[in-house]
Amino acid sequence: MRVLSLFNGMNTGRQALENVDIKVDKYYSSEIKPYAIELTQHHFPDTIQVGDVTKWREWDIDWKSIDLVLSGSPCQDLSAAGKRAGINGKKSSLFFTFVEILEHIKSLNPNVLFLQENVGSASKLDVGIMSRALGVYPVRINSSLVTAQLRDRYYWSNIKTIQTMFDITTDIPQPKDKGILFKDIITSGEVNREKSKCLLAGLYNSFCYKDEKSKEAQHYLINREKFGTLLIYEKDYIRTVNKIEMCRLQGFDDNYCDILTTAKAGSLLGDGWTLPIIEHIFSFIDK
Repeated sequence: MRVLSLFNGMNTGRQALENVDIKVDKYYSSEIKPYAIELTQHHFPDTIQVGDVTKWREWDIDWKSIDLVLSGSPCQDLSAAGKRAGINGKKSSLFFTFVEILEHIKSLNPNVLFLQENVGSASKLDVGIMSRALGVYPVRINSSLVTAQLRDRYYWSNIKTIQTMFDITTDIPQPKDKGILFKDIITSGEVNREKSKCLLAGLYNSFCYKDEKSKEAQHYLINREKFGTLLIYEKDYIRTVNKIEMCRLQGFDDNYCDILTTAKAGSLLGDGWTLPIIEHIFSFIDK
């Protein structure tokens, strides 16, 4: 397959394709975050970086050859954790750039496949706008079925669809529940919940990374628990998830982000896709 990945992040789409044995001939990545590009090239040095998604008309791509378009357009304006500016907000409106690109490719290759992901807390209004723009309604899957975190997401795709009375809907079945609990993925300590809260890009303040056991950090972490900070209780102090645990929460190998600092790994993993969910969706591609 020849793949174009928009808002590529930490390259979960490519890793998922590899894991389900789908051969990738060319993989174009649109990403501007330097350490996301660094991690992508570390694992897949043949990735072709094309740059800023808003400059797509300048890209040197054989558009008619693209078989699959991936998009995890920014969720900040849609998420309950954000300011709820909606799909027309400054960041989340980049979704419409994805639609422009997809429509351009469709005009040359009507059989192109696509996958678009966004947050489960998006409003019904925004979900409706996005669905009508793509011509398909999404399936809603929580990563808690395949990992230890609660991560509710919508997935729009034409990989497998069903025609209802009035609409076309993404027809990806729910993955089998693996029964993975938060306590199963921690490297030490104890937790007080069965599943972790959703891993977020802005996990906590930078000073906590420098000295998590300091009074300042401990006070901050205790006060932040109600806002979703993931806490693990050690014998003499509390901490949040480490780099290995963050990788596990998203279904990656323990060493996947070894070349990055904890802060950078947390940023990418918190913004990224859950690897086993994407593998599950791609397993329905007709090889």
